[in-house]
Amino acid sequence: MNDFVISEIKNSIAEITFGTHKSNALPGVILEKLAQTILDEAEKEEVKAVLIKSTGEKAFCAGASFDELLSIEELEASTKFFGGFAKVLNAMRNCGKIVVVRIQGKTTGGGVGIACGADYCFATKDAALALTEINLGIGPFVIGPYVERKIGKSQFSAMAIDADFRSADWAEQHNIYHSVSENIAEMDAKLEQFLNTLASRSTDALALIKKVSWEGTEHFNELMPARIHMSASLILEDSAKKGIGAIKERLRAK
Repeated sequence: MNDFVISEIKNSIAEITFGTHKSNALPGVILEKLAQTILDEAEKEEVKAVLIKSTGEKAFCAGASFDELLSIEELEASTKFFGGFAKVLNAMRNCGKIVVVRIQGKTTGGGVGIACGADYCFATKDAALALTEINLGIGPFVIGPYVERKIGKSQFSAMAIDADFRSADWAEQHNIYHSVSENIAEMDAKLEQFLNTLASRSTDALALIKKVSWEGTEHFNELMPARIHMSASLILEDSAKKGIGAIKERLRAK
């Protein structure tokens, strides 16, 4: 399967689907395309909301692409890569349209950021999540403000430190997920009904709900350069390269 981002408009909803060949982990080119697609689709007058989803029935998103992280050798490329995650989240926050995210399975790292960047999030009971960046020798610095907005600084710190998976029920209790279903079919049925209702709502009212719900996040723009630099510089350390390589070997052995 080739890596891709595709979009189509259905009943006033822009459905954006991304997919990559390794558990929907995100390389830089896909991050850039995803961010631009969100902005392009949201600009269309007929679009009332944006749906973001990934392909397959297993992992929603395994965060950053290990292959790309291992290939980065200098700060400029590293900064551009982590800036890609910032662009996706910024697009979700500033696009002016309600953003709905569909989480069908486990999600880690940057995938958790996408879940937390949603205005409304659907998930299955299998959609456990974890901030695993510490295992790579870095931290969830870029996505941090978005995660903190949903679960608070204390819970964010705990997730960043222990890197353990939290259940979908935990994510619902802590305001990341808004609907948790037993399986994908049940989730998609609920999602379709929700999107149909959303399509009937006032465009202006939805835009204002979007605006007020993100009030107080304007400083995210100021935080990002320093946050990007934290991850960009740490990933160049030998310890990070060794950590990523070791994880890749373990995954290959499974």
